[in-house]
Amino acid sequence: MTVRTGGAPPAASPSAGAGAARGSPAAAGGSPAALQRRQLITVTAASYGATYATLTAYQDTGHGRHRVFGPWTARIGRNGFAPPGDKREGDGRTPSGSFSLTFIFGAGPDPGFRFPFRRIHPYDYWDDDPASSQYNEWVDGRHASPGASPEPMDVSAYDDGVAIGYNTARTPGLGSAIFLHLNIGIATAGCVTLPGSELLPLLRWLNPALSPRISMGVR
Repeated sequence: MTVRTGGAPPAASPSAGAGAARGSPAAAGGSPAALQRRQLITVTAASYGATYATLTAYQDTGHGRHRVFGPWTARIGRNGFAPPGDKREGDGRTPSGSFSLTFIFGAGPDPGFRFPFRRIHPYDYWDDDPASSQYNEWVDGRHASPGASPEPMDVSAYDDGVAIGYNTARTPGLGSAIFLHLNIGIATAGCVTLPGSELLPLLRWLNPALSPRISMGVR
């Protein structure tokens, strides 16, 4: 989710992530050795109130951790990061913690992502109503109610993105609709965003066979 806010981004520092050795997206190929590797995205901010963060993507191998993408400047929640366990629905904060990535979504046809892909239509919503039986789920509005004031998926910010596995137990009120998606020049209501020139190569790199995770919080 996105909301308008002001402020200028800090410069991303090359020292923002461990593992200075550079990897290659091609290194995530299909060889037996590659299947033992793991993918990790880190999103770190200098303080809980910061609305800009540094995103870096790594690949772990038997020979150490190698940086593949970044460090890049990402936008996060308009109220920064929530401390671990403190994220709540509507608080404008990005959750802290380590999470899985569940599926990629987009406005157009699947261009060949390795992750499961879901195409967005005008009738698609994300249910962010804690009182709803489908809270924190994608809902086809033609067949079910997406709850009160649902999050429309058919918006430009969601032209490309990946769902983050936050609150997969769907505990009412702990927050919903947390994605890594396209930046449209504004802060968010809890998601992480990147420009398309950075987001799309990252999405193409993601490989479910390599158990990718995203780790988010204050450094």
